[in-house]
Amino acid sequence: MPRPSRRSSLARLLIARLAIVLAAGLVPVAPAWAQEEPAESLAEDVPSEEAPTALAQFTTAVEDREPVDQVSFVPNDVRQIFFFSDLRGLMGQTVKHRWIHDGEIQAEVAFEVRGPRWRVWSSKELLPDRLGDWTVEIVDGSGEVIAAETFTYTAPES
Repeated sequence: MPRPSRRSSLARLLIARLAIVLAAGLVPVAPAWAQEEPAESLAEDVPSEEAPTALAQFTTAVEDREPVDQVSFVPNDVRQIFFFSDLRGLMGQTVKHRWIHDGEIQAEVAFEVRGPRWRVWSSKELLPDRLGDWTVEIVDGSGEVIAAETFTYTAPES
């Protein structure tokens, strides 16, 4: 099966960003795992004066620096979720994924953005009793929230 092109992957991210409000579940004592990778030779596609943007989505896994799916409702038998971000125009800044549940910050994961386009992801271990809406905010170097997504962690149907 052919791999989707980078442009189609970006289009999927854009559609995800515009179409679905997602949420993320976390465990306050669980370690926050993070991964960051530069985009391969895409600097010519991203002007340096471009306004900062962040496309983001929740996914059950990341392969080859791309999310494998997009989720907005997650049953509580799932034990790990990833938050994937495609950052542009933020080179040189420290950007954070801020994980929030019930209005309380559960974790913050920081990334150094070292290119004009930078793909990052963090993950959380989920406990089955931490139901409800979870949000991850993307916070730029000045502390401004530049994007946020939410997913719902749900109990199984009876």
